[in-house]
Formats: sequence, C-alpha cells, structure tokens
Amino acid sequence: MEFRKISQDPGCGARLGKITTPHGEIETPIFMPVGTQGTVKSLTPEQVRALGAQIILGNTYHLYLRPGHKLVADLGGLHRFMNWPHPILTDSGGFQVFSLGALRTMAEEGVTFQSHIDGSRHLLTPESAIGIQEALGSDIMMCLDECISYPADRSAVEKALGRTARWAARCQAVRKNPDQALFGIVQGGVYPDLRRQGAEQIRAIDFDGYALGGLSVGEPKDLMIENLAAATPLLPGDKPRYLMGVGTPEDLVEGVYHGIDMFDCVMPTRSARNGLLFTNGEKVVIKNARYREDAAPIDSECDCYTCRNYSRAYLRHLYVAGEILAMVLNTIHNLRHYLRLMERIREAIREGRYAEFHNRFLKERPPPAPTDR
Repeated sequence: MEFRKISQDPGCGARLGKITTPHGEIETPIFMPVGTQGTVKSLTPEQVRALGAQIILGNTYHLYLRPGHKLVADLGGLHRFMNWPHPILTDSGGFQVFSLGALRTMAEEGVTFQSHIDGSRHLLTPESAIGIQEALGSDIMMCLDECISYPADRSAVEKALGRTARWAARCQAVRKNPDQALFGIVQGGVYPDLRRQGAEQIRAIDFDGYALGGLSVGEPKDLMIENLAAATPLLPGDKPRYLMGVGTPEDLVEGVYHGIDMFDCVMPTRSARNGLLFTNGEKVVIKNARYREDAAPIDSECDCYTCRNYSRAYLRHLYVAGEILAMVLNTIHNLRHYLRLMERIREAIREGRYAEFHNRFLKERPPPAPTDR
C-alpha cells in the first residue's frame, strides 16, 4: 500500500490524498460503507460501486464465526467470495468483542468470548486476529486493540492503553503478507494527554497507517472533538489516518477538518433500514404521516437512483407496508448522500476552501428530525 498526499488546505488540517492498494486506488478523504458479513446490507456490490464507493469494510469477528475465515480463503479470499474486486479493509473484531460485555473476558493473552450465534467459546489474540485477516485477504488489516467504554476512570483507560500498545507490537511481529497493509490503533478514552501518549506509542511501532479508536462510544461531542484534535496532529503526515466507527455527516466534516482521511460507520445503512433518510436540509423520518401524499423526492439536490425515480409518498408506502424494496431504495439514497458529501469535501479541499466549507456546513445543519405518525 502507498499513500500520497496531494494537497493540504491552507486554513485547517484537511488534506487530499490517494491510497494505492493491490485492488485499486482510493481518493481520500473517503467514507467506507460497512459490509459486516461480506455484504453491504440490501445492496449488490455493483450497486455499492455505482454509488461512488471505492473501499468497503468487512468484519473479522463476524466472518470468523460465520462462514469461517478458512472457508473464505479456500474459496479465493474475501474479494472473490463476495464479488467485490475493489479495496477492502477488515477491522480486527476488537470492538465487536468489546460490545459483548459479560460474554467476554480480557487478559494479556487476548480476549475469551462466547459466540452470539451459538454460545461457543473462542479466544481472539493479536496473533489470531492477524491470521484471520490474512486468510480473508483484505487490503488493509487492523491491529487488535482494547476498546474502553464511556465513562471509564483514568486507571482503566491507562491499563487498556498499555495493553493496546503491547498487542499492536505483537500484531506487527506476526504479519506475513507484505501486500496487506496493517494499521495501528490509538486508544486513550476521553483524556487528551492519554490520547497523545497512545499516538506516540503506536507511532513508534511504525505501521502503514494509523487509526483513532474508542471515540463515538457515548461521550459528548465536544469531548470527541477535543481528543480528535489532541491525537491527530501526532500521527505521521505521510500515512493515512482513519477515524473508526464515526459517524454522522457532521462528524465526517469535523474529522476532515482535523486531518482525518478515512471513515466508516453503519449509520447510513442502519438508518436507512429504520426509515431515517439524510438530506442537505431536513432529516426525513419516512414513516411520518406528513409524507403520505408528498410527491417530492427525498432530496431534490440528490442524484441517486431513488431520488430520480421515486416520491416520498411511495417510499413511505413501502416502509409502512414492510416491503423489502424500502430497505433497498432507502440504503441507496443514504449511502449516496454520504459518498456525495465526501466528493464535495474533496472538491473543497482541492480548491483551498475547506475551512469555509466546514464552517458553513455546520452552521446550516438542520435540527433533529421530529417524529409523528
């Protein structure tokens, strides 16, 4: 993997770049749709690509449990298995194991957990996390880290920070395939000094890219931004920077402002399945009665297939009736909204006006969508 920084906005940390992988190039900043179990829910790979997606994310935890990384490897790797010939990033499974709560136990060796599928017990170590991802054949792999909950006291965060650094070194030591990039993950909770310490520790191991984890886990937005601002400048400028699991359109715009290159989140796809649709104006809760006779598209400024062909009234009908097509059309729109936002972001950086774009975007964002029946 290679990363080339093309330009830097003069008014902030926003930067334009290009990542080259064995399966293609990625223009940054970029949003990665989440394909948890080898699929972006409700869409074909061809539809995802047509929306402007350049890279998708696969989930190590879920693919390890079902269908199994060895099966995927035997069938030609994840790209061939899911018919996505473009770049793939796989996370380490650390966040999913963390979210199991009482079903997992942390130790220096790794994490022992019970499968949410059948209750079977498994051990995920830094070494096995890399082995699974190498079997999947992703272009970018992630180190196993210890994600800390919010709120958490400082001593617990410090303990997780140290373990994350030790696990990162173990991940780096066992990787075998030079064609697969490996990113280290910076933890540190909501303590800016610990975030800076984590950035220095992970940077010292020398990875192909760097990620900030453990943000957007329930903390107030101002704390997320404070810690983002504390850690990002310490990450190498010649390597990609990835903010994991974040988030809203506002989060993406804020992250780019501070120098982030890559994002992922289930928000656009999950919100689509739950009937929340993003626009440049209001947020549309499509089940609301106000849309029953509304002949307008979701967003008159959107160029997606859904907005070019269907009314809010029809989309409301599909959603209320429980039709599968509702999920398909809603997901097409929400993902295109996110990917189109990234196109606008890259254009603003290219023209040297991102600071202005950032300020105007956040000022004009609508309030939360009202709900009614």
